[in-house]
Amino acid sequence: MQLENKSVLITGADSGIGKAVALLFAKEGANVSIMFHSDEEGAAKVMNEIISLGRKSIILQGDINDSDFCKKAIEKTVSEFGKLDILINNAGTQFPCDSIENLEEENIRTTFNSNIIGMILLTKAAFPYLKEGGSVINTTSATAYQGHAELLDYSATKGAIVSFTRSLALQSKPKGIRVNAVAPGPVATPLTKETFDEEEEDQSKPPLQRNATEEEIATSFLFLASDQAVQITGQVLHPNGGLIING
Repeated sequence: MQLENKSVLITGADSGIGKAVALLFAKEGANVSIMFHSDEEGAAKVMNEIISLGRKSIILQGDINDSDFCKKAIEKTVSEFGKLDILINNAGTQFPCDSIENLEEENIRTTFNSNIIGMILLTKAAFPYLKEGGSVINTTSATAYQGHAELLDYSATKGAIVSFTRSLALQSKPKGIRVNAVAPGPVATPLTKETFDEEEEDQSKPPLQRNATEEEIATSFLFLASDQAVQITGQVLHPNGGLIING
């Protein structure tokens, strides 16, 4: 029980990596607040799984680009669990486009609002409640370092998340709050399947020869949230199957 009685809020926890992190954290003893945008059925299923594990859980539906919603979500979490120990900024979206000339302004703004602006707004709302020993973990991506020909705006937001993580870590040192990030490589998630129409990959392949599962990525979040990572802040973990990442 590495997270016994910890209070955690996770964005985008209705599916994908966020769901895997929520369930793993609950198995390790945490109470989990699930923030989601639209998939109420998915969020409710995750909440019920967490409760079945003997932990507390609530679901919070809204837009993290709305600062009022962010404040209310944090306040609701603290009201239900008594505190906030860990914030996982995982929500995100993407709109593949093969040419910058065809990028739609609405999609660009939606991507930035969801992936980085909302992250900053929610973290701002959470910060007064985080105490010494608290932790913030952000989901970035290998695209922040390698780029992606079809995800210009998405890659840009993921690069911004890396810079935000490093800068907030510096600001948070005197408060004893650790701020880190996880940058997965290719992962088989509902978002990637939806946007790229990917086929289910053969999971019998050796781990370094296939896309990661969400559960395999979740363990990086657990490490960063646990006391094992007490000396780690301002860093990015790279569970990417062996991609060479510089920067």
